[in-house]
Amino acid sequence: MTHHDTIIALSTASGAGAIAVLRISGTEAITISNTIFKSIHNKQLKNQPTHTVHLGHIVDADRVLDEVLVSVFKNPQSYTGEDVVEISCHGSSYIQQEIMQLCIRKGCRAASPGEFTLRAFLNGKMDLSQAEAVADLIASDSAAAHQIAMQQMRGGFSSEIKILREELLNFASLIELELDFSEEDVEFADRKQFEDLLQRIRRVLKYLLDSFSTGNVIKNGVPIAIIGAPNVGKSTLLNALINEDKAIVSNIAGTTRDAIEDEITIEGVKFRFIDTAGIRQTEDTVEAIGIEKTFEKMAQSQVILQLFDASKITTASSQEILKQIQDTATQYPEKQLLIIVNKMDTSSHKVIKDCLDSQEFLGLSAKTGEGVAVLKTQLLGLVQMGKLRNNDTIITNARHYDALGQALENIQNVQNGLQNGLSGDLLAIDIREALHHFGRITGEISTDDLLGNIFSNFCIGK
Repeated sequence: MTHHDTIIALSTASGAGAIAVLRISGTEAITISNTIFKSIHNKQLKNQPTHTVHLGHIVDADRVLDEVLVSVFKNPQSYTGEDVVEISCHGSSYIQQEIMQLCIRKGCRAASPGEFTLRAFLNGKMDLSQAEAVADLIASDSAAAHQIAMQQMRGGFSSEIKILREELLNFASLIELELDFSEEDVEFADRKQFEDLLQRIRRVLKYLLDSFSTGNVIKNGVPIAIIGAPNVGKSTLLNALINEDKAIVSNIAGTTRDAIEDEITIEGVKFRFIDTAGIRQTEDTVEAIGIEKTFEKMAQSQVILQLFDASKITTASSQEILKQIQDTATQYPEKQLLIIVNKMDTSSHKVIKDCLDSQEFLGLSAKTGEGVAVLKTQLLGLVQMGKLRNNDTIITNARHYDALGQALENIQNVQNGLQNGLSGDLLAIDIREALHHFGRITGEISTDDLLGNIFSNFCIGK
């Protein structure tokens, strides 16, 4: 891939629509566009100022392909930092392809995935973490995910990292200077100030690393497994939560034989519910496979909703039910476990409470909907949303998490080295490593392989 030629791609969704936008970027973007565009006012695009829109026709020799609006953005005042032309045409797939092929014949090249944003990064229009936020913004499907992506794209996260890196770099320079005067035994870097800086960097890094659990939940959603014996109302609860008849509901035991998934968004946070096959001993091969998948989904989830049928809870059965709850908690200690007693419209809340002794549970009726809103509120409470509400920086990217973790390890090594009186040349090794990992986040240090891996996940045209 070369970044000096002129590229073109469809920037709107593929397929037919009301309007389609073709984006062209590169040194010849305006020149090529000028050869195929005939303004209704006989304007020449190359003579027009930046950020202007012009009405006219795209023509191939004597053939008119479409009436279009052409937007001109001259470097460096464009998304990519290059000359950019955007052609807004009618959304016919035929028209899109005809204009695309015409531009390619005139000298354009079809853009690779994410190549426009890659050029924006290479031309200094944004740093690497901001470029990655563009993909997150496009993929955001909840208010919380959108908020985090917007904050990161505006440079909220990268600005924090740049400040830390610059301060650490200043001290690193002083320590490196000490190495040049090692024979004279002088210290240019104030060790007390350096210790204070390291402590502050360590505190910020730990805060950012801790935010990843919240960020990952917001970005990818909270996977929730609904488990229980056959006929406790798992499918009915799923339908009540998503307000749709997604799962088949029947009084025949073993109706659900495969995991059924769907998502809802509660106050901007995405939850992914998984209705599983009822857990029981069975000789039915297909149902047994479904039960095996149930345990797989439990392992993959962050929250487990363990359902029980209120009509089946009696003094005689209570010990067995409490044992089932304890077994689930023991087998999945890292999971959030909520005990749900369904079909409360058929039983007394006091009777259930007495039978389950001190076990906390939520009583509801998935059939009537009573208590479902309370369950949604409890689920939302499991997600720590304080940082989001305070507009704090939240990490959502696994690559950033890895780099921050390695930087923290280096900072801790430097702190230990100071306490143990290590020489400046040994301290400098870990300082350089920490600076390297900070640079990996913002793209000040990058490789072709890294950039290729990041931008290959973008959609073509962005």
